[in-house]
Amino acid sequence: MVTGHQASSQASARARARMVERLRADGIRDERVLAALNTVPRHAFVEEALASRAYEDTALPLGFQQTISQPYVVARMAEVLSAGGRKLGKTLEVGAGCGYQAAVLSYLATDVYAVERIGKLLDKARANLRPLRLPNVRLKHGDGSLGIPEVAPFDSIILAAAATTTPRSLVDQLAPGGRMVFPFGQASSDQVMVMIERSMTGSFKETRLDPVRFVPLLPGTE
Repeated sequence: MVTGHQASSQASARARARMVERLRADGIRDERVLAALNTVPRHAFVEEALASRAYEDTALPLGFQQTISQPYVVARMAEVLSAGGRKLGKTLEVGAGCGYQAAVLSYLATDVYAVERIGKLLDKARANLRPLRLPNVRLKHGDGSLGIPEVAPFDSIILAAAATTTPRSLVDQLAPGGRMVFPFGQASSDQVMVMIERSMTGSFKETRLDPVRFVPLLPGTE
């Protein structure tokens, strides 16, 4: 006999599989990234009232004027970081939000350090992540625009909020051979995904990629 919990788990697994097939059809090619999104239960990171929409390719509200990014954007940013078969290594996530992206990154990175400026939202992320028992994810309440200097350098840095200038303090925490991806732009209609690569000799290369829409990167903590 299939219990209600088992039926729900099976339905969620099927919904995740359909989401992954949509992502593949939309151009996501990195099978490691797709496998990570197929593993993490996105419905566990959204409000219960929105759980039925968890596997739609759309951003959903989290409260605190924040959103959980749409699956395609999570996948695309991870794919940019890992392009060329690159391993993410020690990774900094700025804007932990509900913890979903940190969970996805945990399957791609050696260690994930996720910073969130809103204390009550970070509490939600901790609660969401606890059942998954991910040993390589560490959460911190802090001003993400400052990074985590005491843990730097990072092999990969990902921002889940839009910067209006290149965040120099984060660029400085990028290891040689490292890669950073972030939304850039003031108005949400004009934002673009940017990748910065640091060569082994310390020089930097900036590449502009897809149009995106993100909440702004704000300083300080709440």
